[in-house]
Amino acid sequence: MATTSRQPGATRTGGEQNGSVGRMISEITTDAQHLVRQEVELAKAEVRQEVGRAGKAAGMFGGAGFAGYMVAFFLSLALMFGLANVLDAGWAGLITAGLWAIVGAALFIAGRARMRRLSATPKQTVETLKEDARWARHPTA
Repeated sequence: MATTSRQPGATRTGGEQNGSVGRMISEITTDAQHLVRQEVELAKAEVRQEVGRAGKAAGMFGGAGFAGYMVAFFLSLALMFGLANVLDAGWAGLITAGLWAIVGAALFIAGRARMRRLSATPKQTVETLKEDARWARHPTA
């Protein structure tokens, strides 16, 4: 005769075995859902961090652009007036514009290099997902 008690050594009925299997599946499903939620939160946090870095880089571009504009304006005037004492004013303006074209190109190249260093891939999330997959394949290892 099978008993329904949960004491050690007591035999289980088929319904109890199904119940424990069902409970295990429920726990596994709950754990998997919890793990997926954690991974999504980690991915969100990493993306927010990268967006913050991109925003700071963009702010630096803006600030550098404005400061550069002001400096370029006044230095351009000084250079043009200085060269106008030696050359025709038209040539002085053309030389000044050429110099600022070189400076602008150098700033563009530096800004582009900084933007390329940003990563849109949530690296930490990818690593933890790989670890989770390894664990899922070999949970006792």
